[in-house]
Amino acid sequence: MAENQLNGQQVLLLPEGASRVLGRDAQRTNIAVAVAVASAVKTTLGPKGMDKMLVSELGDVVITNDGATILDEMNVEHPIAKIMVDIAKTQDKEVGDGTTSVVILAGELLKGAGDLLEQGIHATTIVKGYKMAAEKATSLLQQKARKLSPEDEATLQKIALVSMGSKNIGNDDTKAKLTKLVIKALKQVMEKNGDKFTIDHDFVKIEKKVGGSIDDTQLINGVLVDKEVSHPGMPKSLPNAKIALLDVALEIEKTETDARIEITSPEQMQAFLHQEEVILKDMVAKIKKSGANALFTQKGIDDVAQHYLAKEGIMAVRRVKKSDIEKLSRATGARIVTSLDDLGAQDMGFAGMVEERKISGEQMVFVEKCKDPKSVTLFLRAGSTQVLDELERALNDVIGAISSVIEDGKYVIGGGSIEVDISDGLRAYAGDVGGREQLAIQKFADACEVIPKTLSESAGMDAIDTLVQLRSKHKGQGGDVYGVDIMKNAIGDMARLGVYEPMLVKQQALLSASEAAEIILRIDDMISSKSKAPAGPPGGMGGGMGGEME
Repeated sequence: MAENQLNGQQVLLLPEGASRVLGRDAQRTNIAVAVAVASAVKTTLGPKGMDKMLVSELGDVVITNDGATILDEMNVEHPIAKIMVDIAKTQDKEVGDGTTSVVILAGELLKGAGDLLEQGIHATTIVKGYKMAAEKATSLLQQKARKLSPEDEATLQKIALVSMGSKNIGNDDTKAKLTKLVIKALKQVMEKNGDKFTIDHDFVKIEKKVGGSIDDTQLINGVLVDKEVSHPGMPKSLPNAKIALLDVALEIEKTETDARIEITSPEQMQAFLHQEEVILKDMVAKIKKSGANALFTQKGIDDVAQHYLAKEGIMAVRRVKKSDIEKLSRATGARIVTSLDDLGAQDMGFAGMVEERKISGEQMVFVEKCKDPKSVTLFLRAGSTQVLDELERALNDVIGAISSVIEDGKYVIGGGSIEVDISDGLRAYAGDVGGREQLAIQKFADACEVIPKTLSESAGMDAIDTLVQLRSKHKGQGGDVYGVDIMKNAIGDMARLGVYEPMLVKQQALLSASEAAEIILRIDDMISSKSKAPAGPPGGMGGGMGGEME
């Protein structure tokens, strides 16, 4: 029973059995949970990071070292653990990469805050110090950032290879090929607004199919539709196709109002069926008149309409997803039509080839060789479901990283180099600030060094020796390019090695980790709240009988 003392009397706050954690106990518990979550993903960081196997209650297996995926699949119950999962998801949605880094950084910030709390520093002082440190860290990041043009494909590929480096996908040649495909896809769909570029990830469709090898992965200049041609008599391959996109059913639709049709003789029945056929034939004639020889519709196609389309040599695919229809529109230049009466030559799209192919025993329709497609498809292949899923996660990371750097136009030196720079800058800043806040800023500086420390640990290096060497190098002239060379188990020149990362990914990680730490530190009381039971029927009968029964 939770209670307080007031003038010697007990004041009951919560019912018997209700849980409550107060003050320092709440802070200790929250910090311990956050650090435990960070520890769960810490070993996955970097090219030599380890993988995690997640097994569901149903026996489904996920093998990955993607931070957001691991946290999303983990069955976490504690509310603080859910906050840590949320920051990984936010990082993934905002910039597509850096999900492991943001969780590790948040865990380290809270670990440092725990030390300060034990020394008697108040949580609000730590929060204030962390806010100041996050602002300064962002400023230092901006100062160290280098500019990048989308035309600089060599640098873009280096950024992409770093993003994919931690994923256990193929060899170096395979990774180089995959990153080139992603860069080509993103540059195809990017749009220029003034001096800025924007990229909508939705228009880089990822389609995957088990079978073949990773090297069979290809970029399709168009859209891959996971459907089959609706009638066996239709053409299966159309070069130089004129494409019509419909949001209308080629069927006899039911009347909107209730109606009853009385048929009293076989002749009337025959006439009725004949009239239906005439209507469907007229629909096909309108499509033929428009000049279309390939048709994609969101709705259904009647069997009779399919027959007439096949007779006219028109390829038709039905029940295509709305998102795929929109992608087809951007890829082929076709206009989505909602009425056949409006369909004309001006609505047609073009594709150099529309073809149905059998992939791993399933039919798929390839719409490719489009002139200047603003929607493309990455078709992924791999020998097993687990590898294919990890390949998809790897390419999503690369898409996020390259999109961020193209849109923002800035990148920084990776391999833990930028974190050591920020850490040095924050320590100098802490001395200028003074007061108790400087202790929090120093802890923020220490937390930033968790990235090079973790990278060195995953490579089997001594973390302390590595940090000492990096700090020494960064103090010297031109030493700010040094980071952890994981492949040689030593520190090295990251600029020469081409280890670059998007500035936006680092900035988002710093801000998200700081905000999460601040939220968690301000909690000093955890109380079990009322469950929100569904409303019952009127009269107070929702949760049982309203009165007593004898």
